[in-house]
Amino acid sequence: MIYVLIAIGLLFVLIGFILTESNAKYLLSGYNMMSEEDRKDVDIKAYILYFRNFHIFLGISLTVLGTFLVYFVSESAGGIFLTVYPIVAYIYFISTSSKYSRGLSKKRNKTGIIILIGVLLCVVGLLGYGFKENKMIIDSESITFNGSYGETLTEAEIQSIELVNQLPEITLRTNGFALGAVNKGYFKTKDGEIVKLILNSDNKPVILFTKIDGKKIYYSAKDEPNELVLNEIKISLSNVVYKK
Repeated sequence: MIYVLIAIGLLFVLIGFILTESNAKYLLSGYNMMSEEDRKDVDIKAYILYFRNFHIFLGISLTVLGTFLVYFVSESAGGIFLTVYPIVAYIYFISTSSKYSRGLSKKRNKTGIIILIGVLLCVVGLLGYGFKENKMIIDSESITFNGSYGETLTEAEIQSIELVNQLPEITLRTNGFALGAVNKGYFKTKDGEIVKLILNSDNKPVILFTKIDGKKIYYSAKDEPNELVLNEIKISLSNVVYKK
């Protein structure tokens, strides 16, 4: 996560130096559609300076604050910050840059703000859904994983259940949600195997469900120790093979 924060922070700083007076008529949206006469009404020097300072500040603050959150709060907090902070920052940038860009379309700025607010709401909704705990429901015949990427396993479908101290080395997320300690969906391992992760936390050991068809599900509860969860399963599903 730290390397991602540094890389994205540097990217924002570099973006700040991309726009110049000489290429603004090609790169700056709205400005590139104006006639030479209309461009005289735009204080392009002030706008470019503001554009550059904004992106330098965004890049540095993203890296510093994100790193602080990762080290002193959690990796998940750093991931949320990395996702949400740039969107909020650009909403602020668009809403305040008009005073430096006289002549640029205010309607275009308002449209941009509305779009970014919509994106922000969608991102917050997806994060909320992704971080919602996938609880396990256990009865005498099956186990049901609620929430995103959940499914129901009948006793007959389970080959074995065990606790494992380490996850397989993951190389690729093929379809799922992954942010900090929360990982849900399908992931590819170093050995090329596709496994399902339903990890609500980084609690160890993790419960490994191996199905009759060989497919694997790794599960970790959010607050309850996984050892206690496994004990609950053993009480309800006595005919399953439990490996030590």
